[in-house]
Amino acid sequence: MINFNEIETIAYLGPQASFSEMAKDKLCELNNIKAYPMPMQTIRQVIEYVDKNSANTLGVLPVENSIEGGVRETMDNLMTAENHNIQIIAEYIMPIRHCLLSRTTEIYSITGIISHPQALAQCQNYIHTEMPYNVNIIEATSTAEAARSLQNYNLTYAAIGSKKTAEVYNLNILKENINDDKTNQTRFILVGNYTTEKTGNDKTSIAFSTENKPGALLEVLKTFLESNINLSHISSRPSKINFGDYIFFVNFDGHIQDEKIKLAIEKIKSQTTFFRFLGSYPKNQTNEIPQ
Repeated sequence: MINFNEIETIAYLGPQASFSEMAKDKLCELNNIKAYPMPMQTIRQVIEYVDKNSANTLGVLPVENSIEGGVRETMDNLMTAENHNIQIIAEYIMPIRHCLLSRTTEIYSITGIISHPQALAQCQNYIHTEMPYNVNIIEATSTAEAARSLQNYNLTYAAIGSKKTAEVYNLNILKENINDDKTNQTRFILVGNYTTEKTGNDKTSIAFSTENKPGALLEVLKTFLESNINLSHISSRPSKINFGDYIFFVNFDGHIQDEKIKLAIEKIKSQTTFFRFLGSYPKNQTNEIPQ
């Protein structure tokens, strides 16, 4: 079981002022974690760091956005962690408010925009309708890295990031709340080589593959129905082994310590060609708006 007082380091997608850092700060606050922060350049590096330094180490990862769906890099790399005991132990749902940031104050002079692909996708309507037709789009590893990189471009370039990003990198906010969907939220997860106690308001995540034949996935879904287990999310990713084979990611209500969950998982294991338990953890939602 996890003792948050023993956690020494916590890795996250940096640099400073990224949404992942903001989520890391909130998860540390909620769980009273006082650990040394370890910003990483990529999601893969976060998972590899936790994988190789699993003792007293945690990682924070974006896993799902309310508009764009699952974060592919997180899902893929979580599956390839060598230590199969790396699990999700907590979640935090953060409202996302994107801003257009620049070193200039002249919004009409902007000819290029830099940001993380997810942020660009979440603001595509604004970019399409409010920016020049031939605006230059540049992808960055994070919204904070996009803001930091503005120093390498002329004043006609802007970044997409948060108010905190503007404060940290001393940038002007040209336009607030430019994300297409004003209810935009991202779910972040806390991962580590630990297990959790059930709280009575928990969620479990698993991943599995089935035989590529009619009814194979249906049999698994029927197990959830027959066990009276509520599915809250299902998505798929290519297995990267054989074309046409997929890995399914499923979230459902309950904890691995619940008897009906244990029985259902044992049955599902017999119905699948690949199975991985990704963790049971408390549900966590918030309506806070980050600054």
